[in-house]
Amino acid sequence: MQPPPDRGRTRQRADEPVSELVQRASQQLTELVRGELRLAQAEMKEKGKRYGKGGGLFGGAGVVGFLMLQTLVATAIAALAVVLPVWAAALIVTAVLGVVAAVMALSGKKQVDQAAPPTPEQTAQSVKADVAEIKESAQR
Repeated sequence: MQPPPDRGRTRQRADEPVSELVQRASQQLTELVRGELRLAQAEMKEKGKRYGKGGGLFGGAGVVGFLMLQTLVATAIAALAVVLPVWAAALIVTAVLGVVAAVMALSGKKQVDQAAPPTPEQTAQSVKADVAEIKESAQR
């Protein structure tokens, strides 16, 4: 009776030098890592395509939304033109939009001023405190 083919391989591997086993394990590990990297690359490529499509759709939505706002402004002018001359209605809508833009610009400037300077001050102070603590403990 012949031994199963498995046993022959097991004996053969048991007879192999350790260096060959380590080399084979290293090669298999390298192949595994390369395979995982190819898989990650393919996954990121697919996600990149989806992000691109999503970004394009968001951009399109922004353009359509902007057109909608322009139509809303024209509608407001037309509605005011029922009781006022067209030029007066357009002037009123323009003034209201100017006030809204000015308020938004001032609010934005205030937010930017509160964010300045663009350095992480709390983190810098924390690092300085850590360095001082380390120096103090090193002197003991």
